[in-house]
Amino acid sequence: MPRSFAQLARSAEKTKAAIHVAKEALDVAPLEIHKFGDRVLRQSSRRISKVDEPIRDLARDMLRSMYTAKGIGLAAPQVGVHKQLLVIDIDLETASTPPIVLINPEIIGSSATLETYEEGCLSIPGVYLNVVRPSAIRLSFRDEMGRPRKMNADGLVARCIQHEMDHLNGVLFVDRVTDQEDLTRELRENGFNRDFVQGVS
Repeated sequence: MPRSFAQLARSAEKTKAAIHVAKEALDVAPLEIHKFGDRVLRQSSRRISKVDEPIRDLARDMLRSMYTAKGIGLAAPQVGVHKQLLVIDIDLETASTPPIVLINPEIIGSSATLETYEEGCLSIPGVYLNVVRPSAIRLSFRDEMGRPRKMNADGLVARCIQHEMDHLNGVLFVDRVTDQEDLTRELRENGFNRDFVQGVS
């Protein structure tokens, strides 16, 4: 069973992963990515009880929409679908590197070490702010064939997973920003309403 992002990617290559789309921008994305202030981004997602072809089709369309928007991660709530599904690809330049598809993800462990790193979001374009998160996590999930999996992740992959998993609970990265002055300025400069931020404990 894969235990890290690299092992998971190698496993996906060996087994001819069921989710594969060209890493290219389309003229029109198949799915609309909802923007900050839209109520759909604040709703919690439901677990997926059956991993079938419609779920894989959704993952493919999410990837196509993500690549078109030049992002590295996308959660189903961002396209108005409240299911626990997210897609990630931090290697956009290498066509042979498969994306990661996480269904019903759950963080089962995290490091005591915290890191501060700048984040952005396809739902809040133009806004980039520092967020503190655990530097490494251990995750359980189902893959695109419905198989139970576990993996370890650190660095950018761990951060991206945590960021996208927040979306499954109606949480946005701006809710976790501690520098309120920077937050207010960035949102205002990019035309977003500061009142839509919801703090998290």
